Amino acid sequence: MNTSCDPQAAGWRKSSYSNGGDNSCVEVADGFTGILPVRDSKAPDGPVLIFTHEAWGAFIGGLKGRGCP
Repeated sequence: MNTSCDPQAAGWRKSSYSNGGDNSCVEVADGFTGILPVRDSKAPDGPVLIFTHEAWGAFIGGLKGRGCP
């Protein structure tokens, strides 16, 4: 587990919903203790949002409740 919060040290992966498409997707970095970094793949040097696992779950649950995949 990565205990730092340095997004440059993160191993980023694209959303499973991107279907291998272009760079228009969300990327997440796994392996951080207690947090989930999220960024826009079109702007890898741009801002990174940091969610707790609980907050990310609530966010995804809210999207699913609105008919999003």
